[in-house]
Amino acid sequence: MDVKIEETWKRHLSGEFSKPYFVALSTFVRGEYTSGVVYPPPAQVFRAFELCPFEKTRVVILGQDPYHGPKQANGLCFAVDEGTTLPPSLRNIFKEIENEFGQPIANTSGDLEHWATQGVLLLNATLTVRAHTAGSHQNQGWEAFTDAAIAALSKERVHLVFMLWGNYAKAKGAHIDRTKHLVLESPHPSPFSAYNGFFGCGHFKQAKEYLVAHGEKPIDWV
Repeated sequence: MDVKIEETWKRHLSGEFSKPYFVALSTFVRGEYTSGVVYPPPAQVFRAFELCPFEKTRVVILGQDPYHGPKQANGLCFAVDEGTTLPPSLRNIFKEIENEFGQPIANTSGDLEHWATQGVLLLNATLTVRAHTAGSHQNQGWEAFTDAAIAALSKERVHLVFMLWGNYAKAKGAHIDRTKHLVLESPHPSPFSAYNGFFGCGHFKQAKEYLVAHGEKPIDWV
């Protein structure tokens, strides 16, 4: 199967494309795009991989589903299209960064491409969703595919930072070798849980310190 995904990722994930789950997933997703409105647009389904090649990944942030409203999902977890009102979780992420570094966010674009191109893999567990129907593409195979991506990074790379926010992301972190990588966990940045430990988690400063300690250029979060 000719999957149009960034070449370095294609090499590491090529074994997935012929597996029965992925063949079934591809059929399902094509049918969904043909029969109705699905987010993100087809060209952006693998955008997280396109902007953050395998060997350039330094930080991984895990989300769950794409947003299911218009002009929101763009292939990067927690991100929205330029000019779209920032969702509450992303506003809280920016607030935590400002508190950690003691300065306002200079780049307030909700698109988050400026993080992705620095080496932040903004990966949702499920890469597509039916319009206005949260969770509609769960349990169709995407979770196995994104598990494979996380497992490949864990196995083939060293000294990556994984940020796991909320119970879903923490469970997905089972594939990470914590003797080789820094795994940071906290409650989800949603308004329902941010005050239970996301605010004050210090993840962005910890990521900076860890990368610098291992000879890597830190991410410019602000």
